[in-house]
Amino acid sequence: MSGDVRVSALVGQTLAKLGVGHVFGVVGSGNFDVTNTLVQEGVPYTAARHEGGAATMADAYGRMSGKVGVVTTHQGCGLTNAITGVGEAAKSRTPMIVLTADTQGAAVRSNFKIDQDGLARSVGAVAERIHSPESAVADTVRAYRTAVNERRTVVLSLPLDVQSASAPDNVGAVELQEPARLRPDPAMVKQLVQLIQKAERPVFVAGRGGRGARDAILELAEHAGALVATSAVANGLFNGASFNLGISGGFSSPLTAELISRADLIVGWGCTLNMWTMRHGRLISPDANVVQVDVEDASLGANRKISLGVLGDSALTAEDALSELRSVQPIPQEKFRTEENALAIKQESRWRDVETPDLSTTSLIDPRVLSRELDSILPAERIVSVDSGNFMGYPSQYLSVPDEFGFCFTQAFQAVGLGLYTAIGAAIAQPTRLPVLGAGDGGFLMGISELETAVRLRLPLVCIIYNDDAYGAEVHHFAEMDNSPDLGSVTFPETDIAAIARGFGAQGVAVRKVEDLEPVKDWVAEFQAGTQTRPLVIDAKIASDGGSWWLAEAFQGH
Repeated sequence: MSGDVRVSALVGQTLAKLGVGHVFGVVGSGNFDVTNTLVQEGVPYTAARHEGGAATMADAYGRMSGKVGVVTTHQGCGLTNAITGVGEAAKSRTPMIVLTADTQGAAVRSNFKIDQDGLARSVGAVAERIHSPESAVADTVRAYRTAVNERRTVVLSLPLDVQSASAPDNVGAVELQEPARLRPDPAMVKQLVQLIQKAERPVFVAGRGGRGARDAILELAEHAGALVATSAVANGLFNGASFNLGISGGFSSPLTAELISRADLIVGWGCTLNMWTMRHGRLISPDANVVQVDVEDASLGANRKISLGVLGDSALTAEDALSELRSVQPIPQEKFRTEENALAIKQESRWRDVETPDLSTTSLIDPRVLSRELDSILPAERIVSVDSGNFMGYPSQYLSVPDEFGFCFTQAFQAVGLGLYTAIGAAIAQPTRLPVLGAGDGGFLMGISELETAVRLRLPLVCIIYNDDAYGAEVHHFAEMDNSPDLGSVTFPETDIAAIARGFGAQGVAVRKVEDLEPVKDWVAEFQAGTQTRPLVIDAKIASDGGSWWLAEAFQGH
């Protein structure tokens, strides 16, 4: 290639050659050219209604596709609009590029001027920028390598004066070697195997870092006599496996929590064993040994005292441990894999299998009854996304998912209102699955502008709104306080969300009893026939459960 091109075009061409998967954004004058270049280079683009929505769509897309998502914003206010979604992605270590314009170096009085690098770092993202026309390709490649190789969210700033300058059209072929998988130190593997041999009740808990290691972890667990579980973000990883406890932590069923708390060895595979996954440590018995396996040294022991930290890839560590264990213990051990536990797990490991009283009234439906019914009505090949709030355990535990790519949980920042954005990004990443959103009324109304995006994209998206006309978590939390506060600040007049949804062009259904779900069955029939292209918003007026079981975990230490 020869000739000169604008730096903005050069950056777009480079990212396209590097293989970014999808771009989400809101286009302004500062990011118009680079966004158009990406589209011209064949990278799909989704126009969002708000940069905050675009950022979380890109985050969810990256989690569920395995490709790098890009969010593109205008300088200054465009980036600040996106920053909550950027923070969520950064805290979750999602490989993502935030492609944002920036003011000219000399524009010190510009109303758009902010410290973009400082803002990025403040939420845990990596700040990079295009420094000059001559360094544009190298700067872009460095940002992409950091995102992929270090699993980081990178904010790449393009100053207006630099991006409008000319540079040699010299992108050429851009090839990146995948980082080598980290093999653990054999001495650490021996120590891990010694702890496994010593244990009588081992439990393996896999997190997002356990993806790609499913078979290796399960094979080791079978030989070691260990039960298996996941953190919430890895929900579905061990589906179909024997002795699978499901989610460990605040969403655990009573049986799952009881079995994990009895463990004398807990091994976290790509899982930081944080306060959510371990219920602030209450799922760890005082005499239990705790092991972490992770590719990041800083994660080892970051949340709690551990007996052993193994620096290594989860799959390679499990494979090496199995080889070592077989050499010293040729025959698999039963240990925690008893017939009694197998039967109990089959019957009681999920909340939908636990009997609960029906709290429904003549005008309100019990959210557990609602969730059980919808789990039966909706197709099994689904991808479930969950907003934050009092309701969140219902879709997380009652709606089954096919595998770890069927559950998208953007909760590292605990931000209310990301659910709809998450569902759209996840739907684009997994287009063959039915996208399902679980949200509260507060969070859904907070991000409702993106319902137009779902309608415009003709997404057959099911939005289950657990509507209690309140910020329910706060209602239950504050109601328990001794001074009996006025809850008017967190409760609202009844809102007809179904009618609002119809105004956006979606189908809206109000549900107060099981019989009201008949239109949902009709919608599903049309979806299965391939003729349904409108989102469905289920405005479920839910009865109070007096504070969901996970709320006690959520407010611990607050």
